[in-house]
Amino acid sequence: MKLLMIYVKKFSYTPTIKTLENFEDHTEGKTFENALVGFIQVEEHDTEKEILKVEKNLVKNLKWGARKNDTNLVILHSFAHLSESKASPEYTKQIFDLAEKRLQNANYETAQTPFGYFLDLEVNAPGFSQARMFKSF
Repeated sequence: MKLLMIYVKKFSYTPTIKTLENFEDHTEGKTFENALVGFIQVEEHDTEKEILKVEKNLVKNLKWGARKNDTNLVILHSFAHLSESKASPEYTKQIFDLAEKRLQNANYETAQTPFGYFLDLEVNAPGFSQARMFKSF
C-alpha cells in the first residue's frame, strides 16, 4: 500500500467523470476544513495479506498523521497514481469501508471521496514538514 497524507486547511471535491460503473453514483461535491486527507493506493500484494491486517495498518498510519496535525477529521481518497501495482477496485473499496468504520469507532470524523470517479480537487495545504507524509507498507 502507498499512502500520501496531506494535512489541509481546506479540501474540496466535485465529481466529474464516473470511471467505474459498479459503484454508487455521485453528483454533489463537498468541502472540508482542518482535515487529514489520505491519498491511498491499495496494491496487488495487499490482497495476499489478511484484509483486517491491511486495514488496521492503514488506520494506524492515518491516526498517527491526524494526531501529528491536531485534527480529528480524516478523508479517504482513492489515488491510484502512487504505484504501478493496483488491487481490484472491489478490494480497495472494501479496505476503505473497513478503515472508515474503525476510524469512526475510535471517535474520528471521516469521509470518503466518491469512489470510481475523476474529481476536480481544491487543496489548500500549509507548508510545514508534518503537513505532508508518505508511507509505503
